[in-house]
Amino acid sequence: MKKLYTNYIDSFKGLSKEVWWLALITLINRAGTMVIPFLSLYLKNDVGLTFENVGVVMSCFGAGSLIGSWLGGTLTDKFGYYKVMLFSLFTSGILFILLQFLHDYYSICAGIFILMIVADCFRPAAFVALIAYSKPENKTRSVTLIRLAINLGFSAGPALGGIIITSLGYIGLFWVDGLTCVLASILLLMVLNPKKARVMDSSKNENPKSAYLDGYYWVFISAMVLFGFCFVQYFSTVPVYYSDAYKLSEFKIGLLLAMNGFLIFAFEMPLIKYLEKLKYSKIIYVIFGLILVGLSFLLLNVFSWVGILIIGMLLMTLGEMIAFPFSNAIAMERSKRGKQGEYMALYSIAFSISHIFAHNFGMHSIANNGYIFTWNTITGIAVLGMVLLFILKRITITNK
Repeated sequence: MKKLYTNYIDSFKGLSKEVWWLALITLINRAGTMVIPFLSLYLKNDVGLTFENVGVVMSCFGAGSLIGSWLGGTLTDKFGYYKVMLFSLFTSGILFILLQFLHDYYSICAGIFILMIVADCFRPAAFVALIAYSKPENKTRSVTLIRLAINLGFSAGPALGGIIITSLGYIGLFWVDGLTCVLASILLLMVLNPKKARVMDSSKNENPKSAYLDGYYWVFISAMVLFGFCFVQYFSTVPVYYSDAYKLSEFKIGLLLAMNGFLIFAFEMPLIKYLEKLKYSKIIYVIFGLILVGLSFLLLNVFSWVGILIIGMLLMTLGEMIAFPFSNAIAMERSKRGKQGEYMALYSIAFSISHIFAHNFGMHSIANNGYIFTWNTITGIAVLGMVLLFILKRITITNK
């Protein structure tokens, strides 16, 4: 037991204090966006929008996220990651507070769209900052630490949000959301100011190439869109399947989803450290992660035993823990050949695209074709993603 504890602690060693500060800022920011899980309820119950209107608002949410990721990368290349992160955190905090004063359907659509553009400028800028603050040998584990912060934030945020809604109502939620973003911007100003922060990796390409002209990278991004298309089903269509096919209660569904967050928090960092020692290429790990996610859907059709739901969640979580850190590391390494903001923006956009289309596709497929067809289709999409990654694996080193 002592050895396990020691190995777990050792997996966090060697990361710069700037990476730790960035993780804390990300944790505050993600925990602060607690309004997001309750947005649909707020729009339906407090504002009085119809289900159709709520769907359009959520589409505006996804579209704003996509544009924000692209804009964040462009601004990062022009002004630097520090200024973009500071602007995004502070301004999105103000916009969260102002959002409570919008009650008209069209103004809410516009407000959510603008808010997400500003808020998601943070993501590509944070990725570029991570490149600068990490030693080359620590980049994958640095990404993993940021993922731990994001998962902790997403776990704590809804719980805190529920308490705030119960005691202060939805209005309190907007104020807390906004103030936590502003607090994160103040912390950023204090601890990651360029005059104080140490840059570990300052290598820049003297003749930077555009990510939009990098064919290799576009194939990689396409594979990430397909990976995201499969992954996000676990947070939209799969819970519906748990309820419809196995009659699980909301409490049991919540436990299954909570298991995902707990396993990531407890095991992802030591797992990544172990896999790095094996010296396989990063793209092989991403392929393996995608295999596990695809297999988790295939098993849902093969077995009708309720325990397969736990096995499926375990496979998906393990696949996520492997694929996300190593794919992110691939994107960061590739970004050194050109404009880093563009490269990391495209990586973020891949998952924004998945969110925009995957949930809608899954719900419509279930309604029209049933679960068996849908899970087989998702498995096929995972296989297609693997094929694209195997193609990249075969490309010679001169094209990298």
